Amino acid sequence: MNLSDEQVLAMAPDDSSRKSGKDLANPAKWVSKGVGDNALWGECQGSGSKPYQTQIDTGNMAFKCSCPSRKFPCKHGLGLLLQYSRQPDSFAEQTPPAWVSEWLAKRAEREEKKAVTANAPEKQVDATAQAKRQQARQQKVSDGTAELLRWIKDLVRNGIMDLPEKDPSFFENMIRRMVDAQAPGLAAMMRELADISYFHEGWQTIFMNQLIRIYLVIQGYQHLDQLPETLQQDVRSLIGFAQAQEELKEQTGVTDTWRVLGKQTTEEDRLVVERYWLYGIRTQRRALILQFFVRGQSTIANPITPGTTIQAELVYYPSAAPLRAIIKQQMTVPPDHTFSGFSGWEEVVSAQTDISAVLPVYNDQVYTIAGLTPVWHQEQWWLQDSRQQLMPVKKGFPHIWKLLALSGGAPLHMAVTGREMQYEPIGVWHEHEYKIL
Repeated sequence: MNLSDEQVLAMAPDDSSRKSGKDLANPAKWVSKGVGDNALWGECQGSGSKPYQTQIDTGNMAFKCSCPSRKFPCKHGLGLLLQYSRQPDSFAEQTPPAWVSEWLAKRAEREEKKAVTANAPEKQVDATAQAKRQQARQQKVSDGTAELLRWIKDLVRNGIMDLPEKDPSFFENMIRRMVDAQAPGLAAMMRELADISYFHEGWQTIFMNQLIRIYLVIQGYQHLDQLPETLQQDVRSLIGFAQAQEELKEQTGVTDTWRVLGKQTTEEDRLVVERYWLYGIRTQRRALILQFFVRGQSTIANPITPGTTIQAELVYYPSAAPLRAIIKQQMTVPPDHTFSGFSGWEEVVSAQTDISAVLPVYNDQVYTIAGLTPVWHQEQWWLQDSRQQLMPVKKGFPHIWKLLALSGGAPLHMAVTGREMQYEPIGVWHEHEYKIL
């Protein structure tokens, strides 16, 4: 296990955990510590009489700690891993103590049960009952989309200039209606409408762009049988219909050496969504891996560390412009810090034109772009390429000062996510290494 500080800190659930983890990467804070074949552990003295017992499954990168924090990894796990990444020789190799070995044994037992369950004969599916459930849901979605379409038409007919004065229930009622209609994708798109800052200059353009996206999805669903098969899958996904991962794993995927460009984490109602952006070094394909878990869980299905390189077989979800994928199998390989990507914004715009030609409603993409420089212009930050073409940085981007410190006014090869006129840097190539922001 050879991780840099950036790769360890990229696992932090938030900035406060990141800061506290750095403070705890201090040998003086730890009463004991050790390392085994697939585990790392330590006891950190806190404010109580008993030290906190922190343990890490290094094989699957899972954390556990006796502290009261509900964050995963907690600051103690980050501090312990940071300390090991900096001073591995300070950890004595030994047999894990009972509190570590028992935890590892329970994890192994759970994994074994999962394997047995996965290999067990499938229960006979009641095809008739399943068809009735699908038909009932489709009817709910059809009724819900028809109601949302009327809502959109009434809104446009009456005008949008009074939206800043609207009560929050104006959006919340329709969001709940989409949830009831079993269309969670549309509910999420409506949530984006509700979250627009209606007192910020230019909100009208942002609002209309999102409203048009919702309108296109509804029209696509109402004329689903007239669309190409892959685009049908995109529309169903945007509505909120899920596809079983077990079916995908039966397919042959794309095997490559993938650079993990970065991770973005969002949370709503204790459901945490982690977005991992990957770039295939040989195929030059991009991929988005989504992982979901309830806040408080400590186990991730496929542990991925931002900034590392993995050898993996990825299976893409059916799409007119495939991006989201699942990992069928993977293994960590030595990092590859070579850069490849677009020469500037003109090529990015051309790539987005190609995507929109087959998938009019698409979400954020990931791009690697050569020689971008952060510049301050018209009261906001922009990314300028070698041809002096500019694209705005997403408002509220939290790591702008770190980006400026690394850049020092000089251009950097950069990985960004976004679409159209809004982008967020997630990593840069600096001093012949790829660094996570």
